[in-house]
Amino acid sequence: VQLQASGGGLVQAGESLRLSCAASGSTISINVMGWYRQAPGKQRELVAQISNEGRTNYANPLKARFTISKDNDKNTVYLQMNNLKPEDTAVYFCNAARLIANWDTVAYEYWGQGTQVTVSS
Repeated sequence: VQLQASGGGLVQAGESLRLSCAASGSTISINVMGWYRQAPGKQRELVAQISNEGRTNYANPLKARFTISKDNDKNTVYLQMNNLKPEDTAVYFCNAARLIANWDTVAYEYWGQGTQVTVSS
């Protein structure tokens, strides 16, 4: 499975961005896609996940401002980020996984290359 992320960039606080991630290859076994982010000096953290059936899982602090969606026909997942803040500055990574239990128990997973989001104050 290959993941191609796009849509990052430099924005000012309060503005919006939409990230896209297109999956290709052997995606038939993938049942969840999501976004994670890693800020400088910090660990990678969950942003949001969405299952093939449309169920979603968010990091609670982000749920009010971020929305994850998926186009199953295009094998593409989107992350709409509104009212961005400087603390949202990070590299955002697309993830595709085969979940076998709850949201964080995976049989295997794939990662995209990351896209930089920078929010200036």
